[in-house]
Amino acid sequence: MKAVFLLLMALLVGPAAAQGDPYQVLRSTGDGYASVVPGRPFDFPADHLPHPDYRIEWWYLTANLKDDAGRHWGLQWTLFRQAMSPATDTEGWDSNQIWMAHAAITTPDGHRHEQRFARGGVGQAEVRREDGAFAAWLDDWSLSGDGAAMLPGRLRFTVGEAVIDVQLASDTPPVLQGKGGYSQKSAQGQASYYYSQPHIAVSGSVTVDGKPTTLTGTGWLDREWSSQPLADNQQGWDWFSLHLADGHALMVYRLRHDDGKHWLSGSWVAPDGSARTLGADEIELTVLDTRRVRTPSSANPEATRDLPLSWRVSLPGLKREWTVRALIDDQWMGGRFPYWEGVVLVDEGASGVGYLELTGYGR
Repeated sequence: MKAVFLLLMALLVGPAAAQGDPYQVLRSTGDGYASVVPGRPFDFPADHLPHPDYRIEWWYLTANLKDDAGRHWGLQWTLFRQAMSPATDTEGWDSNQIWMAHAAITTPDGHRHEQRFARGGVGQAEVRREDGAFAAWLDDWSLSGDGAAMLPGRLRFTVGEAVIDVQLASDTPPVLQGKGGYSQKSAQGQASYYYSQPHIAVSGSVTVDGKPTTLTGTGWLDREWSSQPLADNQQGWDWFSLHLADGHALMVYRLRHDDGKHWLSGSWVAPDGSARTLGADEIELTVLDTRRVRTPSSANPEATRDLPLSWRVSLPGLKREWTVRALIDDQWMGGRFPYWEGVVLVDEGASGVGYLELTGYGR
């Protein structure tokens, strides 16, 4: 079965992976899969579950945490589902579903990450309801809801010898990104269905090298599904999720085009969860500092890349502006789909904290 799994993974990433561009799978045509169109009504808690008619989707959680000494910690856990073909899925080893999970923690002593893969249909990975409660897992990594919704819930995973066990809760509604959850990604029509939960109270413990540390903070959950989320001329993206000291939350991203005419979007979320979409003319993202970062891989353990790790984020219409910089440079997520993602400070932490994700650099 291992040989079959490796063959499926080769089909998943395609020949572009060997040429240094594993993200080509996100640009591949979505022919045969369900299309993302405006006006689709969202249904909760049903939309927390998989949408197998679409090619790819993910459950994405980040959290900014502090220990009793006030030191910054971060965690990231993501579960991805990928359909290998538009055919109706079947149970057992004939399933056409591949699952991938990423996990990372940023501690006062550095950054650790891990990736895992699984076949669908055989119980190794899944998202469904069990006894009426939301359940998502890959091996022993799990996100479990107390009821049919994801929140309140519990997240448990490991990164190497580190053990993460946190409780998640929120009293604000999901934010539908874009136009009612229809999130356009390019002028050519690429789009996804996208909603977020930007106000999550997180509490629990991380045990590193046998020593447990109690942590509390704020999390951000993203849910997205699509059949072709990127256009052919988009290199990658820069994505920010920020928890601001005044209780607001901000998500902004730009999809970088080869011609420099980037696609920008975002949302400004009030403390009560009410939100408004930000258009491209309302967002300014300026790189302030580019850093040489270690980006080791199995092919090149000494690899490095230049990455923009300090930014000015501006919302001119709201007369708001912040400096956002990485807590530490070395928060690289190496693996089959490499990217940088990690903890950032807003105005050196005085105005908030958040997460930054960078993909497509060095493509």
